[in-house]
Amino acid sequence: MDQAGPVSRSVRLNGFATCLRLEVVYWRILERIAQANGCSVSAVLSYVDREVHLRHGGVRNFSGLVRVICVAWLQDAPDTH
Repeated sequence: MDQAGPVSRSVRLNGFATCLRLEVVYWRILERIAQANGCSVSAVLSYVDREVHLRHGGVRNFSGLVRVICVAWLQDAPDTH
């Protein structure tokens, strides 16, 4: 249950400060994604934000999108993750 608790963090998305509230488990997955890509969590989130705006004009539920991306990354990740 420790990983189920929500945590709010201030992040910068393409230069804009915002607050993102995700469960601990998703923050941990984002840290793994960032580490695998040699960047910060904010850089990963900025990339997602930029891509969703370029491809779809934005998204109503960014937190939900981030959760889906985390699960998709785990599903596609080689056993080395």
